[in-house]
Amino acid sequence: MTDTSNSTVQLSIWRGFAAPRGVSWDDREAYNFAIFARNATQVELLIFAASDIDEPLYRFRLDPRRNKSGDVWHCGLPADAIEGQMFYAYSVSGPNLLDPGDPAHAYSTAKVLLDPYATCVWFPPSYDVTAAIGTGPNMGRAPLALLHAHQDLPPVRDLRALTVDIKETREYHRHLQEDLVVCELHVKGFTASPSSGVAAGVRGTYSGLIDKIPYLKELGVTAVELMPVFQGDHTSGNYWNYSPLAFFAPNAAYSASHDLHDQQAEFKSMVDAFHDADIDVILDVVFNHTCEGDQRGPRLSFKGIDAASYYIGSGNPDGPYMNYSGTGNTLDSSASVVRQLVVDSMRYWVQNMGVDGFRFDLASVFTRQGDGSVNTASPAIFGDIATDPALAGVHLIAEPWDAAGAYQLGESFPGLRWLQWNGKFRDVVQQFVKSDPGKVAELMTRVYGSSDLFPDTVEHSYHPYQSVNYFASHDGFTLYDLTAYNEKRNWANGENNKDGPNDNSWNCGWEGDDDVPTDVLALRHRQARNFFALLMVSVGTPMFRAGDEFLQTQGGNNNPYNQDNETSWLDWTRSETNADMVRFVRGLIALRLAHPALRRSVFLRDHIEWYGADGGPDLSTESRSVAWCVRGASVGDVDIFVVANAWWETLEMALPAGDTWSRVVDTSLPSPDDIVDVGSELPVSGASYTVAPRSIVILTSQTPKES
Repeated sequence: MTDTSNSTVQLSIWRGFAAPRGVSWDDREAYNFAIFARNATQVELLIFAASDIDEPLYRFRLDPRRNKSGDVWHCGLPADAIEGQMFYAYSVSGPNLLDPGDPAHAYSTAKVLLDPYATCVWFPPSYDVTAAIGTGPNMGRAPLALLHAHQDLPPVRDLRALTVDIKETREYHRHLQEDLVVCELHVKGFTASPSSGVAAGVRGTYSGLIDKIPYLKELGVTAVELMPVFQGDHTSGNYWNYSPLAFFAPNAAYSASHDLHDQQAEFKSMVDAFHDADIDVILDVVFNHTCEGDQRGPRLSFKGIDAASYYIGSGNPDGPYMNYSGTGNTLDSSASVVRQLVVDSMRYWVQNMGVDGFRFDLASVFTRQGDGSVNTASPAIFGDIATDPALAGVHLIAEPWDAAGAYQLGESFPGLRWLQWNGKFRDVVQQFVKSDPGKVAELMTRVYGSSDLFPDTVEHSYHPYQSVNYFASHDGFTLYDLTAYNEKRNWANGENNKDGPNDNSWNCGWEGDDDVPTDVLALRHRQARNFFALLMVSVGTPMFRAGDEFLQTQGGNNNPYNQDNETSWLDWTRSETNADMVRFVRGLIALRLAHPALRRSVFLRDHIEWYGADGGPDLSTESRSVAWCVRGASVGDVDIFVVANAWWETLEMALPAGDTWSRVVDTSLPSPDDIVDVGSELPVSGASYTVAPRSIVILTSQTPKES
């Protein structure tokens, strides 16, 4: 049946097709609409004119006998019949209560619902998220999907056809995983401050980020990891954007253009610009929950379309949604509809937008089954991702835990070829640098590549680059704040300072920056150099957060998820004030990229030797120093000798015999002597080296080895 009671022209809809989902363009010069809604009893397609979003121009009621195949409702509309119309949405109805504890009771015919496959989302000026709560109407106050993906393209063509065009015009070869040096950054926060030097009209946008690519290129990073860019609810106050609504749409708030047609083009231009600079683009993606929250939250899309299929239910009518994400709901990645959504989204961002990989927030949610139990043996979604040809060769990085206790770092995580954020590396490096006792043995394990977590047995065949090593990320203190605060200062977040992690920080003897003594400040800078030095000489994939290279501070706030202001925005004046630190980090990255001995795809095994002040390494509780020599002959490189002294006393370290050594790094020395350029190493005389308190020394042999 076709209902066009709100229109002046009677229109007929075609049967349409169940695939692909979302809106596509077919050979008959028509739109095809397809939406999964297994439990729905009625689906209406709403078409809106740009001039009136308070009432749809056309309302098409789909006939389940003609416009439904299996669990998918679908229809076709000739383009000329709705020419000039801008937006679409759905109204879905179903059983009010399938089960007392089943979240499927979220149906309400009064709700205007966003297509889960929308590639561009528009929030009208009258948008009001509270109107989506409860059962009342939200017409005129709901987000709508744009019919036209871009004004220069046919209206939302089949996405697979668009892929061919992009591949023919752009070709890019991703970096090998062992060659990655990753910088985690927030698209807005990177350039939002006037201190960025970016023009006012593009600050905090994809275009603004393009203007800063030369800085990142000069720094030496080979990949950027962009904090979430999926479209969320812009009124939620979630500055980090870890609360998605549309998994195919770039966040409009990060677009410099206010023209809806330009969001995707601007994002793709940014990716192309990164590729021109030989920098991979990795997206931090949130596939574990949506911004719809629990039963008290809004019905914007998934919840009103088919909550029982999309979310993990609890069976408890007082709290029908399981909360393994810490946000009120959890997407059920064991369900075929969610698995297809995830893979389709990934494929879209790779093929249509050109990205090179994904970092999965709370990736252990992928192991949750429909009843909430954990299945690490064979979660179907990992097979879906692994067998999709379009995703072959992309970087896959897991945050291998969730918010409800599923901690799967290492071989417990089912993605055998995935890289993983190594929280144990972070913790022990923080503890060692601040001189905690008894950390030498674990530091050795982490520096070696964490083979205890990523064993290279025949059964598992892990590689050391699968350990993503970091000392700080968006979660927690910045690098500088790790050295400046013993206690977090999160009062501005509105949670009585109870939010945020408890970092292994040490203020170097003075809390905060007010009237900080110069000797304390000098020690903080040395400690920051120590962190970076350990990161860049460790086997694995190094990652650091943007701004740490110039000692960005958040004033002790280690969880500024809702601080869209100077607390979170990078203060680029610090790149000038701390230019010596920027130079130091740039030199360390150059050192790593110049030496294949530090970028191994296999574990070192016999190509590393461990030392201590008295010969072999001291693994006692009171030990706070260790040294190691990476032999480079197997990869045609020089040998590299590293001494890590977290003790507050000077250490005399004997040098490995049989080599003549040159100094590259000594974090105790003032700039520019703290690091020298590759090729300008300074010869070291004598059989030992005096290592200052709380410092890292890196030496290289003077003669390259033969493989």
